[in-house]
Amino acid sequence: MKQFGSFVKKEFLHIFRDLRTMMLLLAMPVIQMILFGFAVTTEVKNSQVAVYDPSKSISTKKMTDRINSSKYFDVIRYLNNPTEIEHEFRKNKVGLAVVFDENFDQNLLHSGKAQVQLIADATDPNTATTLTNYAGAIIMDYQQDLMQRTKIPFQILPETKMLYNPQMKGAYNFVPGVLGLILMLICAMMTSIAIVREKEMGTMEILLVSPLKPIYIILAKMVPYFLLSCINLSTVLLLAVYVLDVPVAGSLFWLLVVSMLFIFVALSLGLLVSTVTQTQMAAMLVSGMIFMMPIMLLSGMIFPVENMPQALQWLSNIIPAKWYIIAVKNIMIKGSDVSSIYKEIMILGFMAAVILTVSLKNFKNRLE
Repeated sequence: MKQFGSFVKKEFLHIFRDLRTMMLLLAMPVIQMILFGFAVTTEVKNSQVAVYDPSKSISTKKMTDRINSSKYFDVIRYLNNPTEIEHEFRKNKVGLAVVFDENFDQNLLHSGKAQVQLIADATDPNTATTLTNYAGAIIMDYQQDLMQRTKIPFQILPETKMLYNPQMKGAYNFVPGVLGLILMLICAMMTSIAIVREKEMGTMEILLVSPLKPIYIILAKMVPYFLLSCINLSTVLLLAVYVLDVPVAGSLFWLLVVSMLFIFVALSLGLLVSTVTQTQMAAMLVSGMIFMMPIMLLSGMIFPVENMPQALQWLSNIIPAKWYIIAVKNIMIKGSDVSSIYKEIMILGFMAAVILTVSLKNFKNRLE
């Protein structure tokens, strides 16, 4: 029994001395619980709303106030003309637009009927349906209150319009997300074993005595994977268009540009992993575990980022896939021009430069 106790003590000491094992055992459950608890929600809260109200009547103001006071909506913009609606959606400023009749109160008083249009961004069909349902319920609630006060059977008729995806196809939502997931995982996992393989095969010394500068060694390792990833990109895009019937409504050129930039970011991340791990197995596990969960939970691929706590929203900003998915949706589904994705291109370019610089610095340190 004493020997058994000694073995148990030895195993505990092994575990306590290994920081990575301790992190895996103790920190990972806490991180997963926080992420799944707060990030995995289909409830839509604080969605941004634009209102076009040419009638500027008492009824429309009361309904707008009710929508704004709801926990689901924030009215952030009052539009001057209907042409601004499309602009707001293309800039990703709002998730819902509420458009009242020009003679809303007069129609309600004279005929007992008036219309309000609810326009939603259906690139995410589930969120769009949820938003129009929430807004429709608030309008119906106002109608009930009005009928109880006046004893007149008023009818306020919400008309729903889904932009960009009127058929409400699910593929329009998941194709951009799956594109980001596939490219990130495959590219990062491919390059994550690039330098580690040299260490395991004992050929690292050849690299060490190579006359090439570290930056050229790293770039030379990226080029083959970059070209192979471009073939992957072409394949998945062809499948999306010809098998899943998701059109490229915008510029194919800019879609390819932003996709290749994202591939470069993913390859750089894989190289960074490759410089900090010692075995191919560890590199594959790290790249798979670190990249998959944040992409699925925090990139907006499945769950709306806007509904998460502020801390997770900030954290989502460092997920490259989040910006790529936004850019792909804008170009591929909405048909926006390049001016709508300048921000995403700049962020991905900045990420690529930072990650490559850190990888290079880490590679130099290892040479020393």
